[in-house]
Amino acid sequence: MARKKVSSVPNRGFRVADQIQRDLAELIARELKDPRVGMVTINAVEVTPDYAHAKVFFSVLTGNPDEATEGLNAAAGFLRNGLFKRLHIHTVPTLHFMFDRTTERASDMNALISKAVASRAKDDDE
Repeated sequence: MARKKVSSVPNRGFRVADQIQRDLAELIARELKDPRVGMVTINAVEVTPDYAHAKVFFSVLTGNPDEATEGLNAAAGFLRNGLFKRLHIHTVPTLHFMFDRTTERASDMNALISKAVASRAKDDDE
């Protein structure tokens, strides 16, 4: 019985995205001097199958998310150049930074759950 060959291409895409995430976090923390970009956390990177483009999802600990997005997109060429020096792949993707609201949504959901639990406990006491 013939065995199916399992393609390693999807796994490679995940590994490349993961490496880009780690390298970008280090580049932003150590080399990016734009005052619009405060304390930024890179949450995820999605790379297209041809490695031409990468969506970089980030959140901010301090500062304005809109200004951070502008600053990061303005520095995309600088950061891409830094990735060229670190990554050993044929094509380094064009970077597109997008603010990730996941942490804000999670905080809002936690507040709603806490409010519902408090309301239910109040109703049970009556």
